[in-house]
Amino acid sequence: MRRLFWLAMGITIGALVVRKLSRAAEKMTPAGIGASIAEGLRDLADAIGDFGADVRAAAAAREEELRSGTGLDAPLPERDTTQLQLPGRPSGRRGAHAADR
Repeated sequence: MRRLFWLAMGITIGALVVRKLSRAAEKMTPAGIGASIAEGLRDLADAIGDFGADVRAAAAAREEELRSGTGLDAPLPERDTTQLQLPGRPSGRRGAHAADR
């Protein structure tokens, strides 16, 4: 019975070692190296995409924060009711040539 146990144990360990070695050898072939590089590039592209999305979200949040802090999103006043008054100039005159009239 002991011999049968050790025989089964040896066969199992041998099979596991052979499988592990064949996987390692497959990774060292040009196709295996290419697949590994492709997987690494996919992971890198995903990471760059996630980073870009995070940057865009943070920029949008900061822009909203700045807009609300400066009042840039306030409604514009009506154009007809608003007149600009320049300092030192009466409201009836429009320019240097207005005095000639």
